[in-house]
Amino acid sequence: MVQSYRHNEQKLSRVAVTIGDPAGIGPEIVVKAIHDLANAGDGWPLVIGDLRYLRSTARCIGIDLEFERDGDANSGEVPVVDLANLPEAIEIGVDAGPTGRASAEYIESAIKLWRAGRINALATAPISKKAIALGGYQYPGHTEFLAELTSAPRVAMTFFAGNLRVVLLSTHLPLKAAINLVNKENLVDLVLFADRELSRLLKMRPRIAMAGLNPHASEGGMFGNEEIEQIIPAIAECRERHSVDISGPYSPDTIFLRAYRGEFDAVIACYHDQATIPVKAISFGSSVNVTLGLPLIRTSVDHGTAFDIAGKGIADASSMVAAIRLAGELASV
Repeated sequence: MVQSYRHNEQKLSRVAVTIGDPAGIGPEIVVKAIHDLANAGDGWPLVIGDLRYLRSTARCIGIDLEFERDGDANSGEVPVVDLANLPEAIEIGVDAGPTGRASAEYIESAIKLWRAGRINALATAPISKKAIALGGYQYPGHTEFLAELTSAPRVAMTFFAGNLRVVLLSTHLPLKAAINLVNKENLVDLVLFADRELSRLLKMRPRIAMAGLNPHASEGGMFGNEEIEQIIPAIAECRERHSVDISGPYSPDTIFLRAYRGEFDAVIACYHDQATIPVKAISFGSSVNVTLGLPLIRTSVDHGTAFDIAGKGIADASSMVAAIRLAGELASV
């Protein structure tokens, strides 16, 4: 018997959720997340995927949900945009062209729905960069793909972990290359962009902190010169010429905890791991990746496809729940 769920206001009715790579944990965490959100009274988002595979996934993990093709979000059925784009059998936990292509098509479908005015927010389950390449799509990941589909001129990766919001200067680069990007021009550009986009999302001007690059933010040049030559002049320009509420640079080993405790609304991180280590140490499994600069709200989980546990029914859906819920909250602010 399909379980009956209580529904409050349809908080998620304008949020679409893509199921990610079907060979990974995406479909499982989407099913689990929708089950948890429904029990909390948050209502249904619109799921984009393969209807037959979603039903099969729900049965395999023992969750009673009724998925219906383009069903009514106000009913007891989870509405699905069914692309029916998976073969009868797929190999779980393996990069393959058919599953990679399917995961890319779910993203394309979401943007078509946004252009049609049907959704205003998107939460994405993880995809495999190798699989989408095997499927004929040459993008490093979701962010670049969505930027091209929406003609967004500028995007940036951020992570939301409770009060901690971190904006990344660079993402997946060798550390030497990332350090070379820490210059005044790039920092000013990112700070102004982050100030504008976070103001739009949060409906307030954020208090921004700048993390230093070197240990203890170099302690006046003792451990490096990037703070004195690049970071401090960038902060001064943003404050004095553009009236941004920004301060720093702060020691990277303390600033993230200070922001998490509410002293700042966002932190600018100088490179990928400087951002992701504190975020995942504080909130792994419940932090959310948010793309700044897109014309729609886009959130995602803080982990990958987890091929090693795919199909075992043991994946944790906490980050998927948080991503869907945050998408709905940001879209309604």
